[in-house]
Amino acid sequence: MYSYKVIEIREGMLGGKMSGGKLEKILNDHARDGWRLKAITSADIKGRIGPGGVEGMLVTFEREE
Repeated sequence: MYSYKVIEIREGMLGGKMSGGKLEKILNDHARDGWRLKAITSADIKGRIGPGGVEGMLVTFEREE
């Protein structure tokens, strides 16, 4: 059986521009906890305050239970 975890990565969370180094750190941090990358999907993520969205990614991880 597998468990899945989806995280939102907004452009602002990566220092304004999407950075390969910062994304790599997120992936490695989750890998240390036993999560394996399943998919990365580009998405418009709605902000919590006000209208509109920001460019971002949905990163899906999986791990065997």
